Amino acid sequence: MLTVTLIANPDLADFVELMEEMNRYYGATQFEPVEVRTAQVREALFGSRPSAAALVARGDHRLLGLACYSLLWPAVGTTSSLFLKELYVAEAARGQGVGRALMARLFVVAVECGCSRIEWMTERINTGAQAFYARLGHEPIDEKIVYRVETALASRDGAEYGSEG
Repeated sequence: MLTVTLIANPDLADFVELMEEMNRYYGATQFEPVEVRTAQVREALFGSRPSAAALVARGDHRLLGLACYSLLWPAVGTTSSLFLKELYVAEAARGQGVGRALMARLFVVAVECGCSRIEWMTERINTGAQAFYARLGHEPIDEKIVYRVETALASRDGAEYGSEG
């Protein structure tokens, strides 16, 4: 039986393990110690000011998938949007409806939170994800361009921007 719920503290160790699998999928080979990663996840999801939320999919008493998201404001007018940052299904559980179940629950969460939209992105090379979203009936939009600055450069850029004033 597949269930999708908000993450709870007892899920933390399995969640961190599944995130490591996800990061290996995206090419990571080095990781902080598990204690450091667990503390980071605990702070992000359960801290005094959580910066994210997560849904977890369980089946056969194990974690099969995750969906990490944040509410962003403003979206349309003064409404919020739900931004899906990560959707990941354990390799052994792919093709079993886990991703579909996570997306369905995510849409319910967005409605319950009064969001005007749900947004997410995927890497251009992740054709599997693109095919999955297409099977769900969702097509990419070309209206936006994504920019990213690594934090190692952020302090340099912040100082540069400040000197222009």
